[in-house]
Amino acid sequence: MKVVSHSDSAISVRLPRAMAEAVLQRIHTGTLVILQDGERRTYGRGEPMAFVEVASERVWRALMRGSRGLADSYADGLWNSPDLVALIRLAARNATLGDAARTRLAPILRPLYSARALARPPSRRRRKTDIAAHYDLGEDLFERMLDPTMTYSCALFRNDEMTLEEAQLAKLDLVCDKLELSESDRVLEIGTGWGSFALHAASSRGCHVTTTTISRRQHAFALERVRRAGLEDRVTVLEADYRDLRGRFDKLVSIEMIEAVGWRHTGNFFAACSRLLEPHGAMLLQAITIDDRLYELEKGSHTFVKETIFPGGSLPSIEAIARDVARRTDLQMTHLEDITTSYVKTLRRWRERLLANAAALGELGYDERFRRVWALYLAYCEAGFAERRIRDVQLVLAKQRTRLEALGAGRILGSGEGHEPLLAGRTG
Repeated sequence: MKVVSHSDSAISVRLPRAMAEAVLQRIHTGTLVILQDGERRTYGRGEPMAFVEVASERVWRALMRGSRGLADSYADGLWNSPDLVALIRLAARNATLGDAARTRLAPILRPLYSARALARPPSRRRRKTDIAAHYDLGEDLFERMLDPTMTYSCALFRNDEMTLEEAQLAKLDLVCDKLELSESDRVLEIGTGWGSFALHAASSRGCHVTTTTISRRQHAFALERVRRAGLEDRVTVLEADYRDLRGRFDKLVSIEMIEAVGWRHTGNFFAACSRLLEPHGAMLLQAITIDDRLYELEKGSHTFVKETIFPGGSLPSIEAIARDVARRTDLQMTHLEDITTSYVKTLRRWRERLLANAAALGELGYDERFRRVWALYLAYCEAGFAERRIRDVQLVLAKQRTRLEALGAGRILGSGEGHEPLLAGRTG
């Protein structure tokens, strides 16, 4: 039996804190104030400013596990902050040194990334399990966090006065407008969610929508919504993997689903989309993307969001998307619009609703630890979009024979304040 001396114990306490101190001393933008045991320590200078109150010395040991340790210690109540978004934005602004070091190491670590990928093969069963781990948490949670449309993706805020529901309907209209959906269109949606796009497109544009998901609970929920809306003749809800779909469609929509595909399979995803489209077809992809310069790091990262919230997920980059589309399809990118500004507002509204419904969620079985993890996750993402570490974009990919007049002559539909039209043109 190993005997641990008092000095060994003291070192195990002091060393993690000393290592954290060394990192905090390198803050070059903004100010971090840490309160612990009545002591106030300040790192950095100037704006922005963030505050952390440490409730337990165990925090410093937890931080040695990176963002996962940060999340676990927050979930356990070992630290608090009056403004999580400000804290994470401060961290994001000071991440450049770490990014540079990790980028230099990326070529060396690439074999390790490949080994990890091989150790976790992306079987269909695993993918279904990963999806269920997030989307099958129960409608009680999402009904209290989302708006009445049950749309779990970036909304489109054209002004600050819009409600979350109005902004989500504006986003759904924008998708329909960009693809010029009409009664004659047969539309495929990959990634049903809770059915908001399929219901909106069928009811407002009269098209027939086939939508597919591998989430058992989302499939059942969407089916019931279609039945209640009386749209069984215009909406078909499948519980099927997109790789198993057959037939041809005029238009294809996928809204923030590609993040679950995984970096090894985005090429296969776009190849499937191309196969499912008619020669005159076009698709709209809404995607959360990582900076091109950080894409290699994203592939091998193990953040708490990827491990705890979205197991198996990975963000593509614009460059990676363009490369896969060019190599694996006959599609052309004809339009790209950045709607990142709206995601900051969307996430803020979701977090406000989550916190406002904390008591009700607790009664429904979502305990305080779960709620703290989700509050941190929403704040983490809001800060990432606010600092543009991640972005949200809409792309239109079109076949050669496509004619989408709304995207011709460089005109961008529905751009809200702060939204950036990056690429537009006529196809064919």
